Amino acid sequence: QAEEELKEGRARQALQLQEMGRRERLLRADLERAREQLASFRTHVMRVCSPAAAGDARKAVTEQQVIEKVRQIAEENQRSREQAKCLQEALSCRLSKEEEVSANVEVLEKSLRELQ
Repeated sequence: QAEEELKEGRARQALQLQEMGRRERLLRADLERAREQLASFRTHVMRVCSPAAAGDARKAVTEQQVIEKVRQIAEENQRSREQAKCLQEALSCRLSKEEEVSANVEVLEKSLRELQ
């Protein structure tokens, strides 16, 4: 009976090992696919950002220059969002004041009509 249990244990371990191998192969394939996508994206970004790609005779940009440009664009984007938020708040405040003034005008007009 002990021998049978050992055989079953080994069989379970063999199946687990096979499953682990399968998962490892899938993970390696996913990793390789991600690397290829990253390389493709990098190539695309470099091509887009390179002056040579636009027909400029200047030297192609370096990765560091692209990274810095992307960082600058992200910062400008953040500033633009903050500015848009401030403008939206100012607009909201102005609309509230306008509504208040409109309400006051209506009250004034009503009072003037009553006085006439």
